[in-house]
Amino acid sequence: MGQKRTNEFRQDAVRIALTSGLTRKQVASDLGVRLSALNKWITLHRDTDLVSKEDLSLAQENERLRREVRILKEERDILKKATQFFAGLKQ
Repeated sequence: MGQKRTNEFRQDAVRIALTSGLTRKQVASDLGVRLSALNKWITLHRDTDLVSKEDLSLAQENERLRREVRILKEERDILKKATQFFAGLKQ
């Protein structure tokens, strides 16, 4: 049986999950809780004042920027490989 968590623990977990920039899976693992429990807590607390709108907005923007950086790095790596490939053909 899973142990009961205090309301304060659940709120802290939600705050971390929504603002840390870590994936929910990482947060759940770090806190020693199941991902399903963390997702349930987030659903219950998402529309409360637990996390300020400003903090939530900043966290969402950070996540968007992280995705964009990841995509740009992947594109850069593809271009590097293509450059090396075509340089090899010229020889």
